[in-house]
Amino acid sequence: MRDLPPLARFGDLLATGLRDVTDDPRALDSRGFWAVSAGFEGRLTCARFADVRHSPVPRPVPGGWRGPAAGAWSSSLGHDAYTEGVRRVRTRIEAGEVYQANLCRVLSAPMPSRDGTETDIDALTALLARANPAPYAGTVRLPEHGVEIATASPELFLRRRGDTVESGPIKGTGRTEADLLDKDHAENVMIVDLVRNDLGRVCATGSVTVPELCVTEKHPGLVHLVSTVRGRLAEGTGWPELLDATFPPGSVTGAPKSSALRLIEELETAPRGPYCGAVGWVDAGRRTAELAVGIRTFWLERPPGGPVLRFGTGAGITWGSDPEREWRETELKAARLLAIASGEYDSSGGILI
Repeated sequence: MRDLPPLARFGDLLATGLRDVTDDPRALDSRGFWAVSAGFEGRLTCARFADVRHSPVPRPVPGGWRGPAAGAWSSSLGHDAYTEGVRRVRTRIEAGEVYQANLCRVLSAPMPSRDGTETDIDALTALLARANPAPYAGTVRLPEHGVEIATASPELFLRRRGDTVESGPIKGTGRTEADLLDKDHAENVMIVDLVRNDLGRVCATGSVTVPELCVTEKHPGLVHLVSTVRGRLAEGTGWPELLDATFPPGSVTGAPKSSALRLIEELETAPRGPYCGAVGWVDAGRRTAELAVGIRTFWLERPPGGPVLRFGTGAGITWGSDPEREWRETELKAARLLAIASGEYDSSGGILI
């Protein structure tokens, strides 16, 4: 993997010149610019880069990305297993164990041979930037440390400006605004309350507010309901305390979070990895940061048999959930992005899907 030097890209910020890598969140309170990847199961990778500059995402080039065949994707939970999982979550809700739980599945496909050249995850980011623009898009490419992520995340996990911290949970998805149900609004409010509670653990008393509730946002191919939760960090609060209070993100776990996490472990058959974790940057010296929830996210793994591309998709399950509708939601969230990853780039700059 000598052809793939470490880099991180977030929007038009490009970070190069890797200095050091650590799994200690205290580093984020030190100095320098850090790219951050936090896996759902708890693996934290913080990479400090020496050079950070504004650089637009490059245009895709022919042959820059050659993804899996469209029919090569397999799912950790098929249709029957997933819909049965939805029914089991509803049973737990009826029993009073949880109010809501996010049920996810991981899609995987082997990467085609590259004739001796390495598969570059940043080339997929270039495709996504044109075909599926997202507010928190980016790349973290650390081949020697097992982190190769391309994200088109639409969801803010944590934004920090000094002592002010903000989260933007998404709950409620449809093809159009007309598809959104009362269930979607109720689910959003439920998760907002969870995020308020999480931030309240580390914010000054009375400082946590909800400036926006259930705002409709349009994204390529679908719409979301998005809220904003904001607070002022209590004196002496650092990144270890902030992450301990808020991770994993509430929108991709459920409420109560501890019960939802136990149910997720029981029902899901594959680790989520970077999916539903966090990915983004921290400028420790300036005390600023922007971490996205790791949804709409691809990651490469390199087992002995050859590289595998993975992608996660899921839905929030409530008592009002219909198993077939929730399955279709996971399909909707995945369809466009899988088509992009499995497409070919032609000489005129178009994506053939």
